[in-house]
Amino acid sequence: MRIDVLSLFPDMFSGPMHDSIVGKAIENGHLTMPVTNFRDYSTNKHGNVDDYPFGGGAGMLLQPQPIFDALAATQEQAAAEGLPKGRVILTDPAGVTFDQHVAETFAHEEHLTFLCGHYEGYDERIRHLVTDEVSLGDFVLTGGELPTMVMIDATVRLLPGVLGNAESAPGDSFSTGLLEYPQYTRPADFRGMTVPDVLISGNHQKIDEWRQKEALRRTYLRRPDLIDHQQLTTQQKHLLADVRIEEEERRDQQSRK
Repeated sequence: MRIDVLSLFPDMFSGPMHDSIVGKAIENGHLTMPVTNFRDYSTNKHGNVDDYPFGGGAGMLLQPQPIFDALAATQEQAAAEGLPKGRVILTDPAGVTFDQHVAETFAHEEHLTFLCGHYEGYDERIRHLVTDEVSLGDFVLTGGELPTMVMIDATVRLLPGVLGNAESAPGDSFSTGLLEYPQYTRPADFRGMTVPDVLISGNHQKIDEWRQKEALRRTYLRRPDLIDHQQLTTQQKHLLADVRIEEEERRDQQSRK
């Protein structure tokens, strides 16, 4: 996969994006990630990339010309590698909320380009370049660099061969539509806090059932809205019924104390 990033602050990507999983993906040839400073494409003698909005208003807007030209250059480079133009993603608070489903969609692409905004926003004509407008949520950040890093990390870890354990990504929270079950490592007893017996029993069928049940329990308690959108198997429905009974009994016991 090739991921292009257009940003006024390319140095922000040199640390986080070259360490850990993303860095290993680059090192192992699963990913190339050029970061382009679109200021380099400004035709203004001072290198300006922003200007005041027509009609007045607070702040400065990013001009279309540097971004149009920077994107054309990166797409030309990608084409020379035999890659399509791919998706062009604008980080914008008004966009669709990024989630695991969006990450999975992006992970199936050969080429992605992220446009990182700054200042008050974009000239509206920049949106003509865009295939996807995506937000991390209902809050405002100084620029699009941090959301872009989050989306790249969530996407790259889904690429085949990137994670050492092929089962890691499918088992993550939200990949199954549920929150992830609790996990433990050694020691089995730490300061009186013990690992559930089933996990050290060696009975893989019971371990799998426990994990399904605890994933349902955690989701039921913390994000019940996710369950409403799931098509549960017959076994999961039975496990969820058990969870509801157990949690009701637990609440009754607590209320008596």
